[in-house]
Amino acid sequence: MEMELDNIDYFFILVAYIVAGVIKGVTGIGFSTSCLPIMALRLDLKIAIPLVIVPSIVSNILIMLQAGHFIDVFRRFWVLYASTIPGLLIGLSILVSINVDLAKIFLGLVLILYALLALTKRPITLSESLERGLKIPVGFFTGFINGLTGSQVMPVLPYLLSLGLDKNTFIQAINISFTLSSVIMLFGMNQLGYLSPHTFLIAVGGAIPLMTIVYVGGKLRNRISQKAYQKLVLIFLLILGMILSVKSLV
Repeated sequence: MEMELDNIDYFFILVAYIVAGVIKGVTGIGFSTSCLPIMALRLDLKIAIPLVIVPSIVSNILIMLQAGHFIDVFRRFWVLYASTIPGLLIGLSILVSINVDLAKIFLGLVLILYALLALTKRPITLSESLERGLKIPVGFFTGFINGLTGSQVMPVLPYLLSLGLDKNTFIQAINISFTLSSVIMLFGMNQLGYLSPHTFLIAVGGAIPLMTIVYVGGKLRNRISQKAYQKLVLIFLLILGMILSVKSLV
């Protein structure tokens, strides 16, 4: 699918990359989920998603290199990651045939509810048995929601937060999930005809300055305490949920 973009479109793409890059660097999460709502103010979701995928993969890899613990984290959560794949393929197949505004409203409300509960109450901590038992459904529905809306954070983010992981282990775990989902989305959008050469060149061009932004943001993240970091992530989710819900209703 070829697209005609004007100067305002390019401005929104640039702003989305910069804002999402800063958020990704500082929090270690949320590039796609913060980038898409900004682009969606101007572009159709089926155009915006391919523009986000390549920079998202680049930012994820950079964050993963900073976080460390890759092998240990992958061994612990490989079942979760594998379960993401069928859910994502199903969600992506539905995306091409429906209006996704209702799905985005629902996702936004879930994000708001979870963030408010977590900010006002003691964090939920899952037992080892629940951690194991929830890996498959959490992985599947994370993939399904990602394929349908482009957002990669639910329900995998609250699941990982509830395990009491240290900051770097949490960041590594969720970015492996993000990267796997983004790679599958890249191939899926290409098969569906939404990843044109023009789109790919824009995305690659945006990824180059993004690396610097994410790197600098990562240096700032290392100075944030564990408790302050978790609160920052929850506030980000709250704002994001409000943006998704309001944008879908307008």
